[in-house]
Amino acid sequence: MLFSSISEKDKVTAIDDLIHDSSPRPSFFLLVILSTVMATLGVIAQNGAVVIGSMLIAPILSPILSLSLGVVMSDSKLIRWSSLTLLKSTICAIGFAAVFTWFFQNGYDTTINNTEIFSRTEPAIIFLIIAIVAGFATAFARAKPNLNEALPGTAIAVALVPPLAVTGIGIATLNYQIAAGAFQMYLLNLIGIVVATIVTFSLMNLYPKRNHASNAQDRESKSLARDKAKAEKLKEDEEKEKEKSNKKK
Repeated sequence: MLFSSISEKDKVTAIDDLIHDSSPRPSFFLLVILSTVMATLGVIAQNGAVVIGSMLIAPILSPILSLSLGVVMSDSKLIRWSSLTLLKSTICAIGFAAVFTWFFQNGYDTTINNTEIFSRTEPAIIFLIIAIVAGFATAFARAKPNLNEALPGTAIAVALVPPLAVTGIGIATLNYQIAAGAFQMYLLNLIGIVVATIVTFSLMNLYPKRNHASNAQDRESKSLARDKAKAEKLKEDEEKEKEKSNKKK
């Protein structure tokens, strides 16, 4: 009853939203950067409220969910799409965390004595269980519109950005014990979420919507191509305007 009560319309909407939210748009990566910067500075300053705020705006959870959706649907295209977005997000987050740490570390504790750092360098089975529970809740809430208000809470629970920020902090300070521990924490959370969401999407019986997911990917690809073409056109127009103004001078 729990999963059979999800309507076909809600399933389609959830698939469309997941594929759209995991699209590698400039706005997606901007949010990754902003959330990473917030998390990095919050960790360095040992300000838990700022770290929590960074989790709320982080979009990294979306490509993880769409990756799980691709596995459930045996859709290699969606798996590649989501994996590439996730990989780029991970590298981007660690890189910006390292850069901002390098600039702002003076006067702050960036060692293991920092409680915000220490708490994200000690992977344990309990965190895997938390990630599984949060992944289950997130996947279920995405398919139930009346539960959307629960999504911010699950975004905080999965805690993906802070470990990436701490990984960047470890790299910037050349403390590879911190970097390795934090990245292991990130991978632990990632595995827990993927396992939970694969099970949840399977119970929702989303496999029959494979063709719809493929069509949604095609629409997103065309939309991304149009956006890129528009950006290139604007750039060309700006260059032409500059050439005209230079000739007049």
